[in-house]
Amino acid sequence: MKTIFIKSAIIQKKAAVLLEFAFDHELKELVKTIPGAKWKTDLKAWAVPYSDDIISNLLNLFKGKAWLDYSNFKKLVDPEESQNIKLAPSSAHSLAELERFTDWMRNRRYSESTIKNYTQSLSLFFRFTGNKNPEEITNADLELFHKDYILSRNYSAAFQSLVINAVKLYFSNRLKRKLEPIEIERPKTPRLLPHVLSKEEVKAILGAHQNIKHRTMLSLIYACGLRRSELLNLKPQDIDSKRGMLRINQGKGKKDRLVPISEKILELLRECYKYEKPKVYLFEGQVAGEKYSEGSLQKVLKSALDKSGIKRPVTLHWLRHSYATHLLESGTDLRYIQELLGHNSSKTTEIYTHVSQRSLQQIRSPFDSL
Repeated sequence: MKTIFIKSAIIQKKAAVLLEFAFDHELKELVKTIPGAKWKTDLKAWAVPYSDDIISNLLNLFKGKAWLDYSNFKKLVDPEESQNIKLAPSSAHSLAELERFTDWMRNRRYSESTIKNYTQSLSLFFRFTGNKNPEEITNADLELFHKDYILSRNYSAAFQSLVINAVKLYFSNRLKRKLEPIEIERPKTPRLLPHVLSKEEVKAILGAHQNIKHRTMLSLIYACGLRRSELLNLKPQDIDSKRGMLRINQGKGKKDRLVPISEKILELLRECYKYEKPKVYLFEGQVAGEKYSEGSLQKVLKSALDKSGIKRPVTLHWLRHSYATHLLESGTDLRYIQELLGHNSSKTTEIYTHVSQRSLQQIRSPFDSL
């Protein structure tokens, strides 16, 4: 079966869901049965209206027809939609406050993704209060927002934490006072195990492409445990072939780190470099000097899955998870794996002990001793 990649988006100030898949007449006809479905030439994807139950509806529609990969799907807050509560448009004063908050975060070198998420969350909160003067906002306003907006719409724990963090940061650093809602408990973050591929599956994926650049990109993610953004930001000078090291600059949390790189992957990189001759980034798109896009990289993986016949809804991050798990299974100390992955806490790395075959297979069931 083919794979349909699903992600959320805002199109013309409306929440939408994008469906990306290789051309298939049957799948196209199924998509056309969805009310409001439109083909977006610029995005090379089908756009359908967003709803809270869109994923379950799509699962039912494509059951037995295609795999759905919704790892890049996020629950959206539609600014144009109201559920018993009509949000006021942002006032000039609120917009000015948001701009000052954005400048403050940017001056303190917050990542652009954090700035965007915090600004949108604070804007939503301001609009819920009717653009009340921030000096007049109290804990009661945040508690009401939590009850009547977040909980009533069944938004995720992650979204709840995001909004609380944004509001508290604004008040503590911009207005120099604490907003500590006593009626709001921090939601428990769901404990999800990472998805791991077998070495046979990894080999099939990495060997699926004849295109040298595509093969090298996927191989490097697995060979060094890279995040997608880390791969796309690499430059030729980040490779130290003499020392056998790869330098990752400003990874997640704005941290630099070094990871070992084997001669086998170096040979692949040399072959790719000779053929592609990149100008700035190690992997560039159609325009010289511009980095390869995240969407195109995702399609490279999708194509590899189709060619290798793997039906699981694999994402690029599965390769990073597999790298860490395979290292653990080969006997690498967990502290070294933490360093290689760039984790702040060892607790983050310890999650791989729960999916390692080496650890789990050593446990004998009491049934066997009966």
